[in-house]
Amino acid sequence: MSENRIETRLAQLQKDNKKALITYVTAGLPTLEKTIELIIAQDEAGVDIIEIGVPFSDPVADGPVIQDASFRSIQNGTNLRNTFDTIETARKSSNVPIVFMMYYNTISYYGLDKFAAKCAAIGVDGLIIPDLPFEEQGYLQDALKKVEDAPILIQLVAPVSKQRIPMLLENARGFVYCVSQMGVTGNGANFHKDIKEYLANVKSISKIPIMMGFGIKTAADVLPLRDEIDGAIVGSAFIRLLEENNFDVNVAKEYVTTFKRELNA
Repeated sequence: MSENRIETRLAQLQKDNKKALITYVTAGLPTLEKTIELIIAQDEAGVDIIEIGVPFSDPVADGPVIQDASFRSIQNGTNLRNTFDTIETARKSSNVPIVFMMYYNTISYYGLDKFAAKCAAIGVDGLIIPDLPFEEQGYLQDALKKVEDAPILIQLVAPVSKQRIPMLLENARGFVYCVSQMGVTGNGANFHKDIKEYLANVKSISKIPIMMGFGIKTAADVLPLRDEIDGAIVGSAFIRLLEENNFDVNVAKEYVTTFKRELNA
């Protein structure tokens, strides 16, 4: 089984004793062309992994900021097919690890085998599917295993996962997405009351890097938890920043550079 871009990047960071930054952008917001520019700009600024949100009409795990971004992107005509085209174009200029954050209905409608093959062909490295329970991942995992260079399925764990964590992480690849709080994304740094204990427990079990997401705005939010995590995921706060600055690529670059510097100070 070949190592993919996510695993290569995170292995290098661990070797260098550095923490990772993962950002989230909604495909097609404000345009698909701008999505390409934002991918390339963040790569140049040193982002480690980019989550691309594939818009969906009912994004149950997302808070108001990303829900609204998803809605507006759909209004612009964004769908899975032109998101694939966008990544294929971005890949001509960027080798940054890319993860699709999406909902299972979109994949099912497209066709599991066809989806796995297309992701491999254009260079999608990972998948985060918040509405696909572990017990129901078998069909998709089977489709991914049939395809060389297919993306890896990233596992999510939450503070309520407790007894399930060893099972969830037994064959996990890439990184563990540790949800920092209950509820949806974008609630600010209102982390779970036992966050340190929860993250330490995941770290004691996991054989792969641990990334913390939900409610993170700045590196300062996660610095008290540096020993428990291998990196941070920023979604709603990054989308809000881009919207406030008319999706200026230089603002995106400055944010990435600053966050990375402060995270690894």
